[in-house]
Amino acid sequence: MTGQNSKGPVIAVVGPSGVGKDSLMEALVAAVPDLHLMRRVITRAPEAGGEDYRAVSEEVFLDLVAAEKFALHWAAHGLRYGIPHQIEDLRKNGQGVLVNLSRAVLLQAQETFGDLIVLSVTTRPEVLAERLTKRGREDHAEIQRRLARARQPLPAGLRRLHEIDNSADLQRAVAAARAVIYPAATPERA
Repeated sequence: MTGQNSKGPVIAVVGPSGVGKDSLMEALVAAVPDLHLMRRVITRAPEAGGEDYRAVSEEVFLDLVAAEKFALHWAAHGLRYGIPHQIEDLRKNGQGVLVNLSRAVLLQAQETFGDLIVLSVTTRPEVLAERLTKRGREDHAEIQRRLARARQPLPAGLRRLHEIDNSADLQRAVAAARAVIYPAATPERA
């Protein structure tokens, strides 16, 4: 990525629920030793499942905001999300940090972190509908809302935006993401 003692990029992974963001991020971290996965702070119940996150109450979250503990924070879908300042420690020596972000906060993240790569994870609509149906967390109406939201464009002005199709084989998506993160891959990263 970058040289010794310089900051690595923040790699924002975005996309609708069900496209496989968490699977892609976990596979990337397993495949590339100098990538880190940033754990978010979320006002979601700890038993809700999905990604590895730090669950906090609304009150605790607001206390963390007041104490300026976040590099970035936002609200979406009735929840609050925060990225702790520790993200800067993970970026040391040019190492990249993967973080699951909401589309609405991407421009702010670009301003905050400077070196931001956005991986917009997509799937074909029929694949997304099948995945959402299989997991059984949403009813038909909610699945339709999620499918409609998946077609919404990302904000204009993102400097390093790349689409990653995760409709089929996860390893293809990992290879595509690695090619974006490491455009001039060295043999040990190829």
